[in-house]
Amino acid sequence: MQENRASLEAFKAEVVAWFEANIPEQPGFLLPESFMEVGTDQQFEFLRTWQRKVYEAGYLGMSWPEAYGGGGYPQAYQDIVTSEMARQNAPFMMNTIGLNWAGPLILHMGSEDAKNRYIKGILNADDIWCQGFSEPDHGSDLGKVQTKAVLDGNEYRVNGSKIWTSLGSYAKYMILLARTNPDTESKYAGLSFFLSPMHVPGIETRPIRKLTGEYGFTQTFFNDARIPTSCIMGNEGEGWQVAMTTLMFERGAAGGQAGGISMIDLRVDDVVELAREAKRDGAPAIEDYYVREQLVRFLIEEKANQLSRVRARIPALVSERPSAIAMSGKLRTSEFRRRLCQLAIGLQGANGARFIGDSQSADAGKWPRSYLNAFSATIGGGTSQIQANIIGERVLGLPK
Repeated sequence: MQENRASLEAFKAEVVAWFEANIPEQPGFLLPESFMEVGTDQQFEFLRTWQRKVYEAGYLGMSWPEAYGGGGYPQAYQDIVTSEMARQNAPFMMNTIGLNWAGPLILHMGSEDAKNRYIKGILNADDIWCQGFSEPDHGSDLGKVQTKAVLDGNEYRVNGSKIWTSLGSYAKYMILLARTNPDTESKYAGLSFFLSPMHVPGIETRPIRKLTGEYGFTQTFFNDARIPTSCIMGNEGEGWQVAMTTLMFERGAAGGQAGGISMIDLRVDDVVELAREAKRDGAPAIEDYYVREQLVRFLIEEKANQLSRVRARIPALVSERPSAIAMSGKLRTSEFRRRLCQLAIGLQGANGARFIGDSQSADAGKWPRSYLNAFSATIGGGTSQIQANIIGERVLGLPK
């Protein structure tokens, strides 16, 4: 399909109408805020059904090749859909790791067999993906991975443990980083990357309960689990390079994602309304100079983030530091969400401690819940401190 203003405007009208007619009503149970909070079978099936419906309508993976289940459209069409999903507060696309990380990676460097085997299942949510990078004892130092994969005939025998495995209880596949050679001089050289099946003997997942009382993360244990040698991505020992490519997709520093939103959107306008209702010294909080100043700063920052996404696609406007916007996106948006929730809680005073289920809480208690959940995004994919280092070194050229 051609990409021109008339066709894009006609397409946008079609998309607006479809989502207005098809966004499901709120179910009779609490929905998660992102793929990192999917902890019940009800939530899982509701969100999987919704993703499948969006895909079958042709609104997911629109820029991915038709040969593998995508739409074959220019990226601008998917961008319209994703923006409209956010505007209409549609449920998010649950299979985030598949849609945004594993899928783009497979399309970028996977074999023809891998593309035919995995891509459509990612899009229609038949095959849920999780990530096996982090380990219990190694924090943000991904290079110190100790989970071992030992070649044994036509299989690798895997032993070890991964943690913070989002959707681990429901996943069919995992992008797995494991150590295939423990004797290399460099800690990075002995790592390999696998597209590992989850439903094999020797793999066990245990749910992790969070401060919110919800689940979504698991710890994954490998006890002599055997996976085929065909699961390796690239060559043995090249896992670090493959993992770094994956993180470029995860952090939004590289394009090619399938589209759709990955979490419930929070807007400054919602906090403005909260400030109208909340009281400060007996008057509406929004009448306080300091509160108004904070809200204006957040409105400016929100708009700047929106315009930056457009600016990043115009080479003349990013010629000095072409990668700056993409490389900083994860840090900017995750910290913005955390700080916005913190402001919303502060506006409520002591009432900000009221949580989901408390009839006297503001906005049904969503702000304390959102604040606690916001830390997942500031840690996953590299902590905010790690992100700041990456921007300093790779964008600004500062020394390590």
